[in-house]
Amino acid sequence: MCTYFVYICRMSKTISDWAFALHGGAGAVAGRIYTETEQHLDELASACRDRLSAGAKALDVVDYAVTELEASGLYVAGRGSAPNSAGHMELDASVMDGRSREAGAVAALQDFVNPIGVARGVMEKTPHVMLAGNGAVEFAREHGYEEVTDPATYYTLPVGVTRADINDIAHGTVGAVALDTTGGLAAATSTGGTFGKLHGRIGDTPLIGPGTWADDNIAISCTGIGEHIIRSGGASSIAFRYKSGVPLATALQEMLDEVARLGGDAGVIAVTRDGDIAMPYNSQGMKRASAADDSGLFVATFEEGVTL
Repeated sequence: MCTYFVYICRMSKTISDWAFALHGGAGAVAGRIYTETEQHLDELASACRDRLSAGAKALDVVDYAVTELEASGLYVAGRGSAPNSAGHMELDASVMDGRSREAGAVAALQDFVNPIGVARGVMEKTPHVMLAGNGAVEFAREHGYEEVTDPATYYTLPVGVTRADINDIAHGTVGAVALDTTGGLAAATSTGGTFGKLHGRIGDTPLIGPGTWADDNIAISCTGIGEHIIRSGGASSIAFRYKSGVPLATALQEMLDEVARLGGDAGVIAVTRDGDIAMPYNSQGMKRASAADDSGLFVATFEEGVTL
């Protein structure tokens, strides 16, 4: 029942100076219209391209991209987050720098505008990797991160999600991976989780390893049913396969095969130190975009795509 669509955007055998990929979640439903998110991804990808080509660091670019995805309200993250069974928004995010292996994450963070910024703060301002719940809230307040002052008017249903989906546990995530001109790699992921999740539920997104991974060889962000991604090993399982010599497409598909075997669906974006980009998924669709210095912008939701 699974259809894999892998698009590796390298147009030549040369090593790319910079490359990146973005995703707006693997929860796209066939037959629904995602023109607005594709336009947003196109604009955001153009901005990321400009930053990387001007010499911006991979970590700064993935932070910027995910911040914009969170703020848009178009995806199940940040402003578009999903209420849990108690009606509250609990947000998860993580970021990892491949060169230093430093990482930061927040889980079950309530009512902050920029979860990925708080996650980066955990990485840069504490000796820890993750803060959760009230501890994450206390940290964010102490360091002055912007709070949501009126949750009732701030949060909105993202594109492609209906009120009925709240009862069907719709899901979504946003993420970014990048290679900069110095060879640095970074990854970032953020989500509002599944609609109707139990209070305190945490999926793969804030977990360094399953949801987000970056090292000297590859940067990866996952999206999909978090429970299945965690049990499959997720992003780090791909990275370890790739490091051992398994071809990138094979490493990605083996992880997705395991997710499918466990009864779930997922999508992945990855960029390697050589500038190879892959964006496979086994769900109905995945909102995604990518570019490298030797290729044009690519934007798609389903199997068809446009290289700009």
